[in-house]
Order: sequence, then structure tokens, then C-alpha cells
Amino acid sequence: MSSHIIFMKENFYPDRLIKAREKLGITMTEASRRLNMSPIGYSRYEHGERIPSPQTIEVIARCFGTSSDYLYGKTEDMSPDYVIIYEKDNKPLFDLVVECSDAEAETIKRLSAYYREISSSKK
Repeated sequence: MSSHIIFMKENFYPDRLIKAREKLGITMTEASRRLNMSPIGYSRYEHGERIPSPQTIEVIARCFGTSSDYLYGKTEDMSPDYVIIYEKDNKPLFDLVVECSDAEAETIKRLSAYYREISSSKK
């Protein structure tokens, strides 16, 4: 009996990569710099000449502030599906997230509503 492994190939949408980059307001050259790849290599992704590996898709999604599901066309929502906060980059926010990590859902909901309230009053 032989065993076969079947890999499901995800669809990659170069136009979504372009939209995510443009939302950041950066050039293809800047995008390639941020991703630590050659400008030619990056442009091949945007032109659909190459398909990034799943690991590269994750890196691009994180770098561009979107999700891999958006780049794969599984959702229309460009929002990221997770956020990484480094203590050295934003200590107050990092501390708040750490403090709230054990909070109940209702407390987090109230904090979020309070934040929206004070944010909208600044406008």
C-alpha cells in the first residue's frame, strides 16, 4: 500500500499585495527593503510571476499590517488577525496588554469602549 501526501495549494492574489502596500503609502522598493528581499524578487510577487511560500506570506502580512487570509483571498477584511507589540517600541501599550491578558471579556469590552470614547473626543 502506498501513501500519498496531498498538499492543498492556496491561491495568492498579487492585487491584494499591491493594495496592502499602497495602503501603507510605500513604494515597491521600500516594501522590498522592509521585507529584506531584492526589489526584483518582490516585484515578481506583485506581478504574479512568482508565488510566495506560506512562510513568506506570513512575513508580508505581518509587515504590511494585514492577514495572510486577506492575501490568499479568504476574506475581504484587510485588518491583521494578530498584532505583535514589543515592549521597547511601545512600553505603555505593552504594559496595558500584559495587565489585561487575564482580564474578563466584560472588562476588556469596557476598556475598549472607553478608548473609543476618548479617541473620538480628541477629533
